[in-house]
Amino acid sequence: MNNSQQNNAQQRFRPVDEMSYEQARDELIEVVRILELGQMSLDESLNYWERGEELSAYCEQYLDGASSRIEKALAARESGGDSEGESEGEEAPERESAEGNATTEGTGVGNPGARAN
Repeated sequence: MNNSQQNNAQQRFRPVDEMSYEQARDELIEVVRILELGQMSLDESLNYWERGEELSAYCEQYLDGASSRIEKALAARESGGDSEGESEGEEAPERESAEGNATTEGTGVGNPGARAN
């Protein structure tokens, strides 16, 4: 694969900072499936491997941030205080991911690619 082809392969991936956690996780699952098929050239496989590593790191950072936020909220509850930035009765919606981890939707907390609007 020449440099032009390599650049084209890398350009087809969406930047992770534009993705939600769920989008990155779903793409990571697809990358693993593609790699498990083993029907690509070594260069293509390496491109997908690198993408998988990038997506994995992004998801891990996101989950670490969500975990930290949950720990802070629980500590605030135990001490009798409210969570920062949330008024009483206004909690961020939580849902359980496929891995069984609670995540907070729409907050950008822990999302290294979240942009302030």
